[in-house]
Amino acid sequence: MEESVENLQGVLDDIASAAGEAGRAPGDIDLVAVSKTHDAAHIRPVLRAGHRLFGENRVQEAAGKWPGLREEFPDVRLHLIGPLQTNKVRQALALFDVIETMDRPKLAREIAKEAEKTGRMPDCFIQVNTGAESQKAGVIPEEVDAFIASCREEYGLPVRGLMCIPPVEEEPSLHFALLREIAQRNGLAELSMGMSSDYRVAIAFGATLVRVGTAIFGARTPYPAD
Repeated sequence: MEESVENLQGVLDDIASAAGEAGRAPGDIDLVAVSKTHDAAHIRPVLRAGHRLFGENRVQEAAGKWPGLREEFPDVRLHLIGPLQTNKVRQALALFDVIETMDRPKLAREIAKEAEKTGRMPDCFIQVNTGAESQKAGVIPEEVDAFIASCREEYGLPVRGLMCIPPVEEEPSLHFALLREIAQRNGLAELSMGMSSDYRVAIAFGATLVRVGTAIFGARTPYPAD
């Protein structure tokens, strides 16, 4: 058995354990297997093991490997979990089922415009910059309610939930609690939060999706400098 398949099962078992400790059903939490920087040969064993939900950071990278994999596994669902440039929206909508990183009006406008042209509308999550970090994408907490309203009312986008990446040096539970609070007051049921190092904490705070890469696929090859 491939090591990644063993790792996958270990993560699924751990999610079930964390859900039980939180008084939740394991089936209420979906695992997004983050396959960024890993090639098709590395991903295929996890697909053959039956997993169908994956996350990628870059549109161009996903375009290089997922169309072929989807021919073999047509029921895959693919999430974009990295920043999206407006000039990549058309390609992103052709590739991804869910955009988790909507974070500004210009991007929301472009997604709505392209979806109207193509008839293909992905589910959308709004990325919240819970730590208000200047170097990080996402809507700051003070502005997120207004942005959610404009996405729904002005652009007609299907906002399903929220996503965050807590600051690495801070206690993640504070950020997960904040994201949950924002979601609750806006009537959003989906929370994408928690990665390899903190997904058990995220589950305790209501995560419905956890994004796990290293714990499944192993260490990533760094991206070359842009």
